[in-house]
Amino acid sequence: MDSTRFYGTGRRKTSVARVYLVPGTGKVTINKRSIDDYFGLETLKTIVRQPLVATETADKFDVLVNVYGGGYTGQAGAIRHGISRALLQADADYRPTLKKAGFLTRDPRMKERKKYGLKAARRAPQFSKR
Repeated sequence: MDSTRFYGTGRRKTSVARVYLVPGTGKVTINKRSIDDYFGLETLKTIVRQPLVATETADKFDVLVNVYGGGYTGQAGAIRHGISRALLQADADYRPTLKKAGFLTRDPRMKERKKYGLKAARRAPQFSKR
């Protein structure tokens, strides 16, 4: 792999994002679609761009993403995580900035499994006196 391409894997909930940073003008491509086509909500687009804005590299790299699993919010979080990890490969000096913002932390919150005797993870069957 050549040194002009930086890779990072991002995860959140059940989403997994494979992120490549290529020197460019700041174009974000997700699953071969532009970020505007992929994410409808402006907040999700903002989440994806946060690490680039924090490190002031928004116009230095093109972001190529392959993401699957989960919903839009989880995918946006996974992409953010992946971009942050890829930026570290590009330049280790970004670490304090990204760490302080909390972009390098893998969000550990997952869906809790359903338990036997219950209707959901914690939801018990309705209680009846008679």
